[in-house]
Amino acid sequence: MGNKVKVSKNESALVKVSNVVGLRDDLLLVYNAMRNGGLGLDEAKQAANVSGKILASAKAEMEYNKMIQSKNRIPFFETKK
Repeated sequence: MGNKVKVSKNESALVKVSNVVGLRDDLLLVYNAMRNGGLGLDEAKQAANVSGKILASAKAEMEYNKMIQSKNRIPFFETKK
């Protein structure tokens, strides 16, 4: 499952972010596209907002595991490919 994300005025990419490293890499692409004029400020803000919500969700899962003293792994934080 992936989403089409506008990365410049003339192209789009199919993106599937499966971990925190992928999210960071995608945010860097968004940032660079914005700096190069290929992406508007509003689109970059929307991407940052969604990314923040993804991270908040993963953090809530991590805090819940800590609260119940669970050692369950959280796949989003797994960075091995």
